[in-house]
Parts: sequence; C-alpha cells; structure tokens
Amino acid sequence: MIEDYQRGTTQQINVGVTMAAPCGKFFIQEKLGIPAKHHETFEQLWETKWKKPAEMGVYPFMFGTAKDFEPIVNKLVEGGFKEPYNWDEYAKVYFPQAAGLASVAEEAEKQGELDKASEYYLRSSAVYRIARFPAPRSAVQREAWNLGKQACLKGLSLRPHPVAEILIPHTHRRSDEGASIPVYHLVPSSASPTTPVPTVIIFTGLDGYRTELAVWMEGWRQVGVATIVLEIPGTGDCPATPGDETSPDRLYSSLFDWIDAQEVLDSGKTAIWAFSTGGYYAIRVAHTHADRLAGVVALGGGCHHMFSPTWLDNVNHLEYPFDLANTLAYKWGYGDDVDKFKAEALEKFSLLDDGTLDRPECARLLLVNGTEDEIFPIDDYYLALQHGAPKEARFVQGVKHMGEPMSFFIILKWLYKLFGIEADPVKQMQTLPFKPKY
Repeated sequence: MIEDYQRGTTQQINVGVTMAAPCGKFFIQEKLGIPAKHHETFEQLWETKWKKPAEMGVYPFMFGTAKDFEPIVNKLVEGGFKEPYNWDEYAKVYFPQAAGLASVAEEAEKQGELDKASEYYLRSSAVYRIARFPAPRSAVQREAWNLGKQACLKGLSLRPHPVAEILIPHTHRRSDEGASIPVYHLVPSSASPTTPVPTVIIFTGLDGYRTELAVWMEGWRQVGVATIVLEIPGTGDCPATPGDETSPDRLYSSLFDWIDAQEVLDSGKTAIWAFSTGGYYAIRVAHTHADRLAGVVALGGGCHHMFSPTWLDNVNHLEYPFDLANTLAYKWGYGDDVDKFKAEALEKFSLLDDGTLDRPECARLLLVNGTEDEIFPIDDYYLALQHGAPKEARFVQGVKHMGEPMSFFIILKWLYKLFGIEADPVKQMQTLPFKPKY
C-alpha cells in the first residue's frame, strides 16, 4: 500500500510489484495531477493537440485534410462543446461535411476519375472517423462508424494496389462470438506459392481501427511484405468477447490457422506490430502462441499497471484527448460503468496476475514506448522485463505515448532485420502523411 498523493487517499498498489520509480510510485507520479489544457474545451483540444496533426494528415487524421475540418471546428467552437460531451450531438456536427465529400467521390467515380474518387472517399471516411472518435458509444457515433467503413473501403479499393476486406472464419470461436474476423489484407504482386512473402499483422488500438491503421499497408507492400489489419476485442468489428480474458486466444488461433492456409504467405515469417492498447494483446499472444510467430512488437501497450485504480483515476485529464478511463471501460465490456471497471480490471485482466508474463515460452518480443507516456505507464514494460522469458526493449526518453516518431524508425529497422530484407525506413515513413491532390 502506498499513499496516493493526488487524492490524499490510500490506494492498493503492491510495492512488491515492480515500478519504474522508487517507493512504489509511477514513473510519472508527479505529473498525474496536472490536467492537460485540451480537456477544457473542444477549442483547446483543436488548438493545442489536433490542429497540427490535421494539417499533416497523420493520426488521428489519416486520409484527412485540415481544410475539411475547418467548418466542423467552427461549429463545435461556436456551440461551446466541451467535456462531458453529448456524443450524439457532437457526432451530428460532422455528418454534413462527410456526406458532401462522399458525394464528390461518387460523382468522380461515375465520371471515371478513380484517383479523385478514391481520395474523396478516404477524406469522407476521415471525417466520419472523428465523428465516432474515440469509440462509437452512441447511436449517431455508431452510424458514423458504419458510414466511415463503407467510405474507407471504397477509397482503398480504388487505389492502384487495392486493399481487400476479408472475412476470416473464426473457427475457434465460442457459440456467443461472431462467425468471422473482418480484416484488411494487401499482398505484394511478387507473392506466389513458390515465393511466399513475410506478413506483418497490425493489431489496432483503442480508437484507431482497421480503417485508420490501413495507412501502413502501402508502405509494407512496397518493401515486399503482406499486411493484415484487424481490431482488438471490444473495438471496431472484432468478434471476440471483450470481457472474456481468454477470447483473444481463440481469436488469434483462428487467424493463424487462416494464414497457414495461404500459399502466398510465408507462415514462418509472421510478425505482429501492435499499437497502443493493442500492445496488451501483443504481449499476451507472444506468450500464448509463441511457436506461430517470428516476432512481436508491442508499441505503447501495457500489461498490469494500466489497470491500477490509481492510474485510471487520473488518466481522464492527462494526455488522451477524451475520457480515457471511460473509453477503456466501454472497450473491455463494462459499458458506462467505469467504477466497476476500475474495481475489477486489475484482478481480471492483469497479465502478471494470470501468469502470462511468467510462461516459460515467449516469441521474440520487442517492447517500445515513450518514458513519459500518460496513457499506459512505462512501468508496465519495466515489469514485463523482469518476468518470464527474456524480452527486448527500447524506451524513447522524454517522449509521451508510443514515443513517436522515433519509435517508428526503431521498429521498422527491427522488423526489416527480422524478415531479412533491405529497406529504407525513411522512404516507408514518407508513405504515411496524407497529401491531397484535389
């Protein structure tokens, strides 16, 4: 037990469980009580956190442009939107702009202007994405998710190297789970039964789904690597039961069985790159399916302390743009009952307490994050390094969640070496920012 200096209360943190700082404190303990300015109003969110990435066309504005969001931002600012958001009212503001972009795409497609149509479908999907962000918790947000999916797949399918959506049979499913696993899939033209290619499986995160992480697929195609992008339990269209801690094991068994049956994919060169919350599942699968993986990267994930009530009590005012604890509760199957999630999550989902971290076998596992992460504590990776089989780690000093952008270069080089390919990470990174032509 240690004192929670932020609330003046005593919290259940076991000092016998490794932390990155002395006396059982989080590595960023002194920052837990400092609210981020972007939680004050939507205007502050846009000006201090979102405007720059929107102008660059990067997360969470993949396939988007800042000018598409200008009329939306103006309306949200004029309307005085701020936390706690009415998610239906928030999402409705985005719909006219998203629909307008989709109309331009449809007309361009009719005229045979496929490049223009692809761009506008993707720009429409970007607007629908922010409407349903960070998770489709309301009726209007769920509609935005469905419309955004349609627009995104349409845009990706009209590209010179089209992305395909595949419904992989969930053969290991429980009777109450979905029958298929929707994934995005892209295979280089060089792939054949006689020259199968490596595969990077991208585990998405809490708020970025396959419609967003698809941004990585073209870059991997260019270096001769196939990609599969799928959502984690409790997000997107993932069929796994979110509140069942063993559901990912069934999910990934079905996925690997399908990969093994694909003659153009080299099942001996299958790797996972997991982003953010997906890193939790990457750490788990590296232990549960070690013999089916050449390597695993967990970027910005967690395994134990991420579920600490003390941590969850503070994260709603830190780095994440919205109510992180509530969004996590929704993702893990607790709906709006965030208090119950805080009370039960550590005991139920900890990869330390369930013995996962101490399993004798683990695939090659690279843990990467920024030391100042305010979404999932870096303490979780210190903890993972002190249990079970040896692991690899690279921490980016002085940087917050996921250690971007340096972490991307670290991981790309690691995966190139794992696959035995020669490639330029700078060139691959240049495929990420969205640059509108029209």
